[in-house]
Amino acid sequence: MKSQLKRGTLELCVLSILWRGDCYGYEIVNRISDCMQITEGTVYPLLKRLKDNMLIDSYIVESQEGPPRKYYTITDMGRTVKEEQEAEWTSFSTAINKLLKGD
Repeated sequence: MKSQLKRGTLELCVLSILWRGDCYGYEIVNRISDCMQITEGTVYPLLKRLKDNMLIDSYIVESQEGPPRKYYTITDMGRTVKEEQEAEWTSFSTAINKLLKGD
């Protein structure tokens, strides 16, 4: 169940991070890893899918500390999807919490 919950919420997590500001891939992985155990191999395919679906975009920034970094940014459509998913998550988690507490 744990992996299914992660898989189901990871897109919302990525969109929420990018909603707050542009990030490069490794930074996104680290931010999510602060909350749950994931691997880079989980996030990068998701970033590609989100970009293919036009929910995010990317651009390259030269780095003085190494190779250029690919930054990701949320699109207007991505903002809309994030808001929809967040509302669904809030409704779902409220219902589950009521059930667990016996309300």
